[in-house]
Amino acid sequence: MTDSVDVLNMLKLVYTLYTLAVISLIGWFSLGVVNPEGKPNIVKSSIFYGYVGALITVGVAIHILTFNKIPWVEIDFKRSSITPAQVVNVTIEDHKFILPSPKIDIKCNEFVLFNVVSNDLTYGFGIFRQNSSMVTQMQVVPGSKNDLMWKFGKNGVYDLRSTEYSGPKGAHMFVKDVFEVSGCSEDDKHSQKGEVK
Repeated sequence: MTDSVDVLNMLKLVYTLYTLAVISLIGWFSLGVVNPEGKPNIVKSSIFYGYVGALITVGVAIHILTFNKIPWVEIDFKRSSITPAQVVNVTIEDHKFILPSPKIDIKCNEFVLFNVVSNDLTYGFGIFRQNSSMVTQMQVVPGSKNDLMWKFGKNGVYDLRSTEYSGPKGAHMFVKDVFEVSGCSEDDKHSQKGEVK
């Protein structure tokens, strides 16, 4: 499974190039309207609409080609046919995570279902690397089914924090080094224990 850090880096480059192409269209149009000769220099409509069509085609192609690279897409599409190897039950109450144990061991490339229940407020359930970049997260709403299926593909130690505003106390909802993934052939370079943030 592709790592979310790699996907983000790729998408930054792709969307930067695409945005520059769109901005060039706006610049092209603006130069035609404010022609210093006093008469608008209107581009042939076939060229203009051809350029717009190319931008739309490239934009749609970007989404079609990258949707399978986004880590959670495959899991969401196949969710009904996946049986998790491990279920982690978490309760959140009074701005505290109540975990089944202080440290939860997870095996590499096995599906884990995080079943999270809130007894009072809306919270977030976010898994973070040691460098504070997010692996995955979900909103936890009281009175609703809140579960997140995930598969870790690299060895690492991960933190848990709330990703939703639940009042001033919510800023302190942080559990360090709670999830430890092992058994992979590769280490998550951003999530090794003892890494300085």
